[in-house]
Formats: sequence, structure tokens, C-alpha cells
Amino acid sequence: MDSPRTAAFVGTVGGAGTTRACLETGARLAAADRDTLVLDLDFDTQGLARHVRGDIDADATMLLTDPDAALADARYDHALDAPGRLALVPAHAPFGRVAAAKTVDAARRLRGILDAARRDFDHVILDTPPVASNPAVAAVTDADRVALVFPGTPRGTDATARERGRLADVGASADALVATRTTPDAAPPDADHALPDLADEPVAAAATPGTTAARATGLLAERLFDLDLDREEPAGRLDALRRRLP
Repeated sequence: MDSPRTAAFVGTVGGAGTTRACLETGARLAAADRDTLVLDLDFDTQGLARHVRGDIDADATMLLTDPDAALADARYDHALDAPGRLALVPAHAPFGRVAAAKTVDAARRLRGILDAARRDFDHVILDTPPVASNPAVAAVTDADRVALVFPGTPRGTDATARERGRLADVGASADALVATRTTPDAAPPDADHALPDLADEPVAAAATPGTTAARATGLLAERLFDLDLDREEPAGRLDALRRRLP
């Protein structure tokens, strides 16, 4: 069986820190020389767009609604001091295109987008809203792994229980429960992983070896993608190099 390469990070409530969890996990993978793409499917908040420098012409909604749109046109490299690459596909669209991207037909295109992304990247992380829309359902059923992201509070725990029920309704399940803005000692007992409060840290802090963010997201990445980031196989680095060659 092939190793998992795609993961949907599902925010169980608004403000759970899902986008930041996606970015930091992607940065940690890039620090291990794993080319990683983060794609925003939370079209209502469009949080990933805040981390793209410059103008955004093509975006994630365009990929789902325009059959002629290419993934390369909608991805934007995130500047990072790391051997691997971190690229972002933000959502940045007016209401009309957002509505079109939420249709069943649009959501069906996600699988083709993931196939295209796998050709250029080691891993793809989907920034996913609660499972109450067609794109979210497509994300949790098409991705290899699913992580539920929730604030380490009673509200977050309650929302996670509800979200697990929604996953079961669509034939999916959670591979990891990720509590944010907390520590392993303070996290709810059902959390598999705890991500620290990074409000005062620069974005992509996890790319810096030895930091709390690097350790926490490293453990999460290892679980989701069946990796050992401290002992990467040389073949993995060679494969990444081949993808960058013309």
C-alpha cells in the first residue's frame, strides 16, 4: 500500500486555528525536504489568502469551477528558509464564484486537482471547514488522512464529537484529533496531538529546527503521513529533486 500523501485538516469550529496548523505542518515538512502544497477549501473565511504576498489572480475556487484552470496558475510559493518547498493555493473570490465552487459538480473536480498536485509535491494539505458543504465532504473522502483541528477547550471538545458524527455520515473517520493553543499536559484527554499557541510567533515557525512548533507539527506530520522526519530516506530527497528538474 502506498504511503499517505494527502491530508484534510478539518476545523471543527471557527477560529480553531486550522489554517495556521496547515501552514506550520507544511513548513515542518518543507524543513525535512518534503515539497508540500496547502490548498484552501474554506471559501467563506479565505484565511490562506492572508499569507500570500502580492496579487492573487487564480485561486482554489477557479480550479473547481473552470475546467481550463491549471494548478500551476493558482499556486503561490511561500518564502521559506528550508530545503523543501511550501506552496499555497488560496481561496480569494467574490460571492458568485464561491457559490459555484460549492456545487456538487465543482467538488467532484477535487480528486483531479489532488492527482495533479501529487505529481509536483510530496504532500498536499487541505484547509477544510466543518463538514457541512460539498467541498468539505469531497476533502474528507478524497484525502488519504483526516485530522480534526479544535481549540483545547470544552467548546472545542464538544464540536469535535459532533464533527466525528458528520465524518461517519459520509463514510469517513478521523485519523488524528489535534488540539490547538495548548500543551500536551493541558490538552483534552482525547486529543492525539497538541499544537502550541503561536500567536506571537512568525508564520512558518515550525521550519526552524528545535522549536516547540517544529516538534509538535513534526509529530503530527509523522502520524498523518507515516514518516520518520528525523531519519528520512535518501530516496525521498532524490524524488523531490527530480520533481524540481525541468
